[in-house]
Amino acid sequence: MIISASYKTDIPTFYGAWFMNRLQAGFCKMVNPYSQQVYRVDLTPESVDGFVFWTKNIGPFLKYLPEVQNMGYPFVVQHTITGYPRELEFRVSDFTRTIEHMKALADTYGPHVALWRYDPIVISSLTSSDWHRNNFEKLAKSLKGTTDEVVVSFAQIYKKTRRNMDWAANEYGFLWSDHKAMTPGKVRGLISELAEISRSYGMCLKICSQKAFLTPGITAEARCVDAERLEKISGSSIADRVELRGNRKECGCFASKDIGEYDTCPHGCVYCYAVQHRDLSLERYKAHDPEGEFLFPPRFTSAARV
Repeated sequence: MIISASYKTDIPTFYGAWFMNRLQAGFCKMVNPYSQQVYRVDLTPESVDGFVFWTKNIGPFLKYLPEVQNMGYPFVVQHTITGYPRELEFRVSDFTRTIEHMKALADTYGPHVALWRYDPIVISSLTSSDWHRNNFEKLAKSLKGTTDEVVVSFAQIYKKTRRNMDWAANEYGFLWSDHKAMTPGKVRGLISELAEISRSYGMCLKICSQKAFLTPGITAEARCVDAERLEKISGSSIADRVELRGNRKECGCFASKDIGEYDTCPHGCVYCYAVQHRDLSLERYKAHDPEGEFLFPPRFTSAARV
């Protein structure tokens, strides 16, 4: 079993102490956000094939990774660095700091462990296509030698996402649009340019859950939860016992168990699909108990609404 920690919240940045407590205990408890059913997740080395950590700032978690490794767990880090303005990402650490953290990660564990996510791509008057080209190259140049892969996707606009984006646009005076407002040719053109930039800095560009934008020979389908990559890192067989089964439409991932909770990440990204109410996420973070069996006990959880 591969454990995802977590695409619902940023465990490495905000909940690292809880994660390590649960790793030492050998289990954690989770609540299904829809049925409210409680279940136990085995975290012992015998049951876990590896971890996929998702974060926008690995810095606070770097001190824990040697222990994770010493306990025998292989891991990869999906590290998002976008360099977006504060109007879109209220409390995300400055990209210059997170780049240095990612370099430290790669220096210690190698470039196969660290994966860069330039995700999601948000089209707005603050972040136009030209802005993305220039910003992406600046970041890619800084990350050269740190990773061999960059994952991109365009923002998926759910009802809650639209509401949060509209609020921020009205509050801070910018315009935004769904990428579907662009012609398919312009979308593919932008991705092709980003792929060319990626190659020039030693990275393969892969696309997450948006197969329509794949271009043979230029881009590839992302497997963000990648048993084959974990297999290379661990040196043991993993892929032959983990099925290829994504968690949403067009997802190319291997099967995993995610141990996060919705509405618990206080980064304040207005485009985030996992957060409906940013203030609620901040309140939950402040109420978190790192000694608890649950990341958040049942009374704090709620179904993620579209």
